[in-house]
Amino acid sequence: MSTDSCLSCCRSAAVRLAVAAALVVAAFCASAGPALSAPEAPTSEGEDAETGPIASVVVTATGYTAGVESTGKRPGDRGYGITYSGVKVRRGIVSTIAADPKGFPIGTLLYIPGYGYGVVADTGKAIKGNRIDLYFETPGQVYREWGKRTVKVDVLVRGSGRLTEEQLAELGRAVTAGQWLPVARRKT
Repeated sequence: MSTDSCLSCCRSAAVRLAVAAALVVAAFCASAGPALSAPEAPTSEGEDAETGPIASVVVTATGYTAGVESTGKRPGDRGYGITYSGVKVRRGIVSTIAADPKGFPIGTLLYIPGYGYGVVADTGKAIKGNRIDLYFETPGQVYREWGKRTVKVDVLVRGSGRLTEEQLAELGRAVTAGQWLPVARRKT
């Protein structure tokens, strides 16, 4: 198998996994109901499941930390490590990122090549338009692992404007487990 076909296969798997994760976020954003049950398969009653990103957008991506160099706050300060949405910053299976809520509302799930899954949980006064800020734990990681890049991101779910710790935790579990839920048909 060629390197190109391996990369294509991996990207396709990543998009499918991202869509599954996005559905978890969409379910939480749509209602405050009980937690999701077991994954369901798409129905064959003429309701095709949509797959793939809602859109792909070219953005300028930079990195930020919870520290004074990015936020002006130090450990122990009120609000240290807390995003605009109220969730704690994190770098993991699904990381918190900052974006302009006019373009990427809070709760929007993105797949960022070279970084992974990011959910918009924060804003920033310098983050306007097609700019995003990716969370890292230390300034050294920002410089060594990211810097400033222009990347094409996949928008997997458009956020509702809110995000909670419970929604973020459920999203992480869904991505880890590779849950698959059918995507509602998009309005055209």
